[in-house]
Amino acid sequence: MMLKDLVPQLGLKNIAEDLGIPGITAIVLLPVLIPVAGKAAKPIAKATIKGGVVLYEKGKGVIANVGETFEDMVAESLAELAEERTETPAIAEGG
Repeated sequence: MMLKDLVPQLGLKNIAEDLGIPGITAIVLLPVLIPVAGKAAKPIAKATIKGGVVLYEKGKGVIANVGETFEDMVAESLAELAEERTETPAIAEGG
């Protein structure tokens, strides 16, 4: 068995018929469109990265703020618990 028997023969006519006018036009224009698309994609990519950095920075600030608020609530809760513990024996002794 030869290699040409294993690989089906594709004729140019079959390819042209399968692709049609839009497919052939795309193949012809592809070498021109790729560099243009690359030049247009760079500013879009940079803007996306800048937006991500800004979002990250804002997120850090929000997380820090939430952390401080949580720490304040924990400290207040601990202080209230300590206050309740000191008041409870005094009430029990007086009653």
